[in-house]
Amino acid sequence: MAVYTHLGAEDLARLVAEYDVGELVSAKGIAEGVSNSNWLIETTRARYILTMYERRIDTADLPFFLGLLDHLSDAGCPVPRTIHDRSGAAWRTIGEKALALIEFLPGVSPTAPDPAQVRAVGAALAQMHLAAKDFPMTRTNDLGPQDTLAILRQCGRDALASIDGALPTIFETGEGIVGNWPDGLPTSIIHSDLFPDNVLMLGDRVTGMIDFYFACSGAMAYDLAVTHAAWCFDGSGGQGDPALGAALIEGYETLRPLSDHERTALPLLAQGACLRFIASRAQDWLDTPADALVHRKDPMDFVRRLEFYRANGQSAFA
Repeated sequence: MAVYTHLGAEDLARLVAEYDVGELVSAKGIAEGVSNSNWLIETTRARYILTMYERRIDTADLPFFLGLLDHLSDAGCPVPRTIHDRSGAAWRTIGEKALALIEFLPGVSPTAPDPAQVRAVGAALAQMHLAAKDFPMTRTNDLGPQDTLAILRQCGRDALASIDGALPTIFETGEGIVGNWPDGLPTSIIHSDLFPDNVLMLGDRVTGMIDFYFACSGAMAYDLAVTHAAWCFDGSGGQGDPALGAALIEGYETLRPLSDHERTALPLLAQGACLRFIASRAQDWLDTPADALVHRKDPMDFVRRLEFYRANGQSAFA
């Protein structure tokens, strides 16, 4: 989440009037994240999240993204439903940009999750994977290892070195990840971006999984590896936390046990996840406008995670 486009009070009031949600009381921009503009909307009836799609998202994918939210919510997953406007549409446009109004869910994103919280996240992820199996739409993952290595090449060695002198060495590592990428793993629709700021919790209960705008068809074990890389490290990304890692997988397997093939693949899948976030963070670092209400994130955090997975292999998930 972020704010790239600024909407005035009159624009927001006119937009909210297109929905049967009461009258606009307040709107506050949300600074977290890097891909879309977001506001916390309060009306005379309830709170909502308004999202304007800015970057990396093709509006042709919105039926998939928003339909998936409704499908998962209907299946009992802690996922916000889409608020349809008075004509029944799941999104609207202002100028050339699409917007959607989403249900607001209670909870707080944990900043220092404990094992009980991470175990609950693992179970919620497995619940989502199982519920999404009968979702009738598909979407190709356009951020696989080959794609993210291409993003790094587009950034260029000199630009990457301007972020950190060690960053260009990621090219050789990335080529090895691409060349050894596993296939034949069980698939579903995956979130592929389940960071702590995309999970809402009350205590150790997951009340919301949000920001599904990188969801796609893919290997469920890859999604688990993404979540491991996002949740199970210290603040610098240099050292994995074995208690958190064990809790994540234990929680996941309470609903969906992993196959031997999936377990064997986890270290390389996690390296691929790190490669993706190195690429996206580097691209954002170089491309984010100086006046955007958004915090740029350091790609080196995930370089350190990748090196941890390379050094520890299967023991990183023991």
